[in-house]
Amino acid sequence: MADRLTGGDSSLLRRINAAVTLRALRDGQSVTLTQLVGDTGLSRPTVEGVIEGLMESGLVAEVEHTQDNGRQRGRPARWFRFRAEAGHILGVEVGVHDIRVILADLTGEVLGTHAKPVGETLDADERLSCVRTTVAEVLRKAGVSRDSLWAVAVGTPGIVDREGTVRLGTAIPGWTGLDLGARLRRSFRCPVVIENDANLAAIAEHWQGAAVGKGDVVFVMAGLSPGAGSLINGRLHRGFGGAAGEIGALHLLGQEATPERLLSTTGKPLDPLDEAAVARVLRLAREGDEVAQVAMDRFLRRLVHDVAALVLALDPELVVVGGWAAGLDGVLEPLREQLELYCLRAPEVALASLGSEVVAMGALRVALDHVEEQLFAVDPPGASAR
Repeated sequence: MADRLTGGDSSLLRRINAAVTLRALRDGQSVTLTQLVGDTGLSRPTVEGVIEGLMESGLVAEVEHTQDNGRQRGRPARWFRFRAEAGHILGVEVGVHDIRVILADLTGEVLGTHAKPVGETLDADERLSCVRTTVAEVLRKAGVSRDSLWAVAVGTPGIVDREGTVRLGTAIPGWTGLDLGARLRRSFRCPVVIENDANLAAIAEHWQGAAVGKGDVVFVMAGLSPGAGSLINGRLHRGFGGAAGEIGALHLLGQEATPERLLSTTGKPLDPLDEAAVARVLRLAREGDEVAQVAMDRFLRRLVHDVAALVLALDPELVVVGGWAAGLDGVLEPLREQLELYCLRAPEVALASLGSEVVAMGALRVALDHVEEQLFAVDPPGASAR
């Protein structure tokens, strides 16, 4: 990437100058050479040389600019812009019921999205085939070549290690032990990053949602087995093996009731325990069914206990509630009240604001982070690879 930024000159000083200039260009609209000199603090000859290298790389273009009423005298100013269309990124969610893909340019501006419903019983090969066809559909509609992709990030349920292997993934058939990173990297010529879905949701809400401007954040993905993603000082906390935030396993500590018993309205475990069964219980509760209301209350109490454990450990500023529990009537007040009781300092509590695209948006942010590391890198060639 250093050679791409500088037209082949890999000297450290030139790479630093290229990164500084590119950052100044990327943060705004078209600017003049004089403005770039002022914004970067570099000399005019240095900026001119860097711009030439960036234009050769395809990352910067010179643009025409209409003069103000023809009153310009002397040599006309040269204007330049960052070519966000020089590359693209993908954010992908591989969910239990949906495959969702978001395409953006190198500034993160969304160019296209597509969601494809899938059956929850699909095996790994069938599900990955759906991922490939959904990606192809998004690229086709946007008229974007697969070769122009600079980074792809993928969110999935389960515990994911840093290499992209799903160490434990009970929500999707055939997912545990799957080297998802290796499988998907066969389909792309760019870096592919795999991350847990709740972690990506936390990143997304911090980027564009309910947690903007907050440093210490917990995102609760309230599903059949709740999970959470945590940010500390704005940075994702994954844990040593990627299992941080797996609060759905807390009931194992006391051998308490499992989710299929918590949500049962018959005294027998829900079988199968799937989202359709949960939706039925929640619908009955909203309609006033007393047994269903008791079941929902049991589940909410467990959710509160799980969240409280994480709050006590991390002391976040904000807890964001997402997943299907975000649609439960009155979920915030019980959470606030119970966290006041259980926690030494209760955090703010808010509903997630990005809806069904939250995981894919978090994946897009991770892909954009990878691109920015490349764009603004000053490491010697070979220290990091695209």
